[in-house]
Amino acid sequence: MCSGKFQAFIIIIYISPAPCDKITTVAGIVGCRLTKPFGGNLGLPTKLHKWRMVIAYDGTSFSGWQYQESPPTVQCIIEKALMCITKLDRKELCLVGASRTDTGVHAWGQVAHFVTPFVYENLENFHCAINGLLPPDIRVREISPAGPQFHARFSTESKIYHYKIYNDPIMDPFQFRYAYHSAYKLNPSSMREAARYFVGEHDFSSFANASHNDRVPNPVKEIFRFDVVEAGPILQLEVEGSGFLFRQVRNMAALLIQVGREALPPDVVPKILAARDRRVLAKYALLAPPHGLCLMSVNYREGTLEAPTSVSFGRLRTVSKCKLPFY
Repeated sequence: MCSGKFQAFIIIIYISPAPCDKITTVAGIVGCRLTKPFGGNLGLPTKLHKWRMVIAYDGTSFSGWQYQESPPTVQCIIEKALMCITKLDRKELCLVGASRTDTGVHAWGQVAHFVTPFVYENLENFHCAINGLLPPDIRVREISPAGPQFHARFSTESKIYHYKIYNDPIMDPFQFRYAYHSAYKLNPSSMREAARYFVGEHDFSSFANASHNDRVPNPVKEIFRFDVVEAGPILQLEVEGSGFLFRQVRNMAALLIQVGREALPPDVVPKILAARDRRVLAKYALLAPPHGLCLMSVNYREGTLEAPTSVSFGRLRTVSKCKLPFY
């Protein structure tokens, strides 16, 4: 038995994060110290504090990133967690994501920002609180203060997506959520040759599906690199660009898969690009499924990201050892 005096601790466990009015004190419990208390009305001051998050999620169960109540989206789930901790309305939080990933698409390096009228003195405790309220298929990997000029979407310099293909007669059951299965033997050399045609500045109208948004995006984008990486049965298409149109990456991946099957020559790419018509691509390839696609990282223009005064990458818990008399 342990020697010495015992101290009593109260452990509070929440079984479910809903409804929010039952966990309004969670930030106080985990030790997040604010410049203003949670109680009463928090009138928004003139100075708002901006926070940057790096988020990972398995997109299988979600209807993409962009906010909607039903079916659930990643943004909706994260906003509900933030609302419960901060007691702010979603319109006050102004949560914005760098990329509006589609239904079933995954992310390892999604970036988002939100604002609060108060400062968190202990980001690690806040980090623990928000991950404690999120489902296991969404995690905030990193959180840090951001300068007022930073914008998760409009400050981006480039985004990197990976599309994973499992090229083997039998699908690996541990890969089926995150890789497209091609039982046809693919030719990586032909795929690399075709991918090189995408590099540079082009009008990608032929590779964009019609968007549900009212705004008409600029179809001219620049692709900085497009690599085909082999790792055993896995072929990984790695593309970095200044930005991407709605379902552009999945359409490019679909065409490369057809080229890899040797159903099409690599030089079909510039011909489809020149057409600037999505119907031309539809004659050659169908849209690649979403589960093979993952947003890996978002890069920002120099000067928009200040060196953070503090940053939380999460915290490993430790167990206090019991001091026995004979030790």
